[in-house]
This record gives sequence, C-alpha cells and structure tokens, in this order.
Amino acid sequence: MSPDAPPPRPSSLRAWRLVLPAGLLVLALAFADPGRAWAALAGADPGWLLAALLAVQAQVVLSAQRWRFTARRLGQAMPRRTAIAEYYLATLLNQSVPGGVGGDAVRAWRSGRARPGRMRAAVRAVVLERLAGQVALLTVVAIGLAAWPLAAGGAPPRVALWTAMAVAAALAAGAATVALLARRGPRRLQAALHGLRGDVVRTWFAGRAWLWQGAGSLAIVGGYIAAFALCACAVGTPLPPMAWLTAVPLALLAMLVPVSVGGWGVREAAAAALWPLVGLPAAHGVAASILYGLVNLVGALPGLAVAFSPARAADAAGGCDAATARRPGRSSTAPPVPPPPGTGSPGARTTATAVRTAPRPAPRTRPCAAARAAAARPATARSAPPR
Repeated sequence: MSPDAPPPRPSSLRAWRLVLPAGLLVLALAFADPGRAWAALAGADPGWLLAALLAVQAQVVLSAQRWRFTARRLGQAMPRRTAIAEYYLATLLNQSVPGGVGGDAVRAWRSGRARPGRMRAAVRAVVLERLAGQVALLTVVAIGLAAWPLAAGGAPPRVALWTAMAVAAALAAGAATVALLARRGPRRLQAALHGLRGDVVRTWFAGRAWLWQGAGSLAIVGGYIAAFALCACAVGTPLPPMAWLTAVPLALLAMLVPVSVGGWGVREAAAAALWPLVGLPAAHGVAASILYGLVNLVGALPGLAVAFSPARAADAAGGCDAATARRPGRSSTAPPVPPPPGTGSPGARTTATAVRTAPRPAPRTRPCAAARAAAARPATARSAPPR
C-alpha cells in the first residue's frame, strides 16, 4: 500500500451488522416453516396491528417523560413537546442504524449543543434514562424465569438463563469498570466521570425518584410486551398470560445484543426458539416478531418530521433565545424616532435622537413558548421608545 493511500475504512464491521441479522432471519424462517410464517403474515388482522401501533405511541411518550424527568433532576429543563419530538427521532434512528444506540447519541447531542457547558449533563441524562429501562427489562425477565417452573412445570431453558445472566453480568461489569475508571483512570476520564455517582443518586433515588423511575420504566416495558402480544394476536395466536412474563421479555432481551439493526434477526431467532416452549408454533413466533419490528418502525416515523424541522433543531435543549423567535426581517434594535418639533437646539435634538436610537440590551434567554408569545405582540408595543 502506498504511504499516501488513505487508511482502509471499517466497512467490514458495518457490512457484518447487516449480513448477520439477515442471515439469522433467514435461518429463523427456515427453522419455523417459512410457508406457515408467510401465511400468518398475509392473514394478519389490521385491528390488532392498529392496537399495537397505539401501544408503541404510548411507550414513546412515556419514555420521553422518563427522559424529561431524568434531565430535570440534572438541572436541564425540557418542555414536554420537545422531549417527545426528540424521542421519536431517536427511536427512528435506533430502528435504522446498526448498534441500536445511534439515535440516543443524536438525542444527547441535540439536547446539549444549544446550552454551552451542559453537554455532560445531557449525555448523562440519556445514558441514565436508557439504563433505567434495561434494569426494568432485566427485572421482568428475572420474574419470568423465577415463575417459569410454575407455568411450564419444569426448569426454564438453559439458553434463556445464560442469556439473562450474560446481560446482567455485562451491565454489572460495565458499572464496575466505570467506577474503577472514575477513581484510577486517566485524569481526563476522571474529570469526565466526576460526580457520576451523585447524578445516579439524584436521578434514581433522591426525593422518591426511585418511585417514578421504577413505575415509569416498568410501564414502558409493559408497553413493549403489550405491542408484541398484540402482534401475536394479529397472526392468530394469542399468547397465554405466562408468555407475557417469559417468552416475550426474553425475545426483547435478545435485541440488546449489538450485532444487528433494530434487533432484526436476533429477535426472530429468539422467538422461533421460545414460542414452542410455551406451546405455540415457532412460525407464528417469527411472524409476530416480524410484525413487531414493522410496527415499531412505522410508529417511529413521526421522527422524520423532527429530522427535517429546523425549528426543532434550535429547540432541542428546551429553550431558545427570544431574538431567534422574532419574525423574519425584524431587527432587535428600536427604529429611529424623530424628535418632536420644538424640543430645543439642534444639539439637544441630536442627543435625544441618539438616546432613542441606541440599541436595546440583548433579550435574555427564555423558553421558546414565551419567546414566541413575545414575538407575536404588535410591533408598536415592542419598539415604542421610552417617554
């Protein structure tokens, strides 16, 4: 290779993240009788799919509220509409970008860039909000595995146990690594992680935060499970109550493996292996999983409006300058006002004109709604000179 040649791009990793889920999806369909799976997809009931789509909307709104609560605990106020809009965009990107966290990175960047010095709080708010969701999902999985012997009359499958233990161990190892780096890591990294423990306490435990984080996160996980169960109803195989705590949470847990796009492939493979354990056809599990992925993708499409809205980009941090909310073409300075006749000598008139035409102080930053309300006032009310 020539010294002047550009370094090779890491395209092989991106290609594998597209090829691997496609291969897993093909294998899941082959294992579960593809003809039966396609027949179940073709005969899906639109009513149940609409109900699943509504469950996705509720889950996005609740997730945005959890993020807003977490950010407010870290001193980052955020309007409800802004939080919901940004969460739709992040959900759409997570569904279409390999790794499943690209949308969260964009959400953190957009919420922190408009407030200088607050990027660290914005990133921590997103990380802690998503981590609360993973802890809630693991809690539901643990409850399901503990209740499995009561429902199925036998021990839970080893693959389910190993998967849950691997995810729990990964989260614990990650937490331990962060704690170690915060004390013994490089200085720059220590500075970046400084105060993280206090932020966790403020967002998860202090002042009954644990009640909202716990109840809200369990409700969001319930929205995921409900959407999956409604997709199963759409293909004609309603899930037994115990499957809501066992098969569905484990299929959702498989989506955390960062080897696919939006969980495709690994989710269908998990459904094909888990559905027979609760007495349901594997083909219908794969069909329900495919519908679940499509419903989530369609449910996140409002994020497109956020992506192409320049006003949303300016409002991502929950506040804007009042000057930016003024009507186009208006100046922030008052127009020159001629002095009234007979006000004295030309020098006095010149001084009065200079005082009246002096620029006004820069408007202070205020929430966007208040700024636009101020901008909507008549021009005479804004530019009238002091008497």
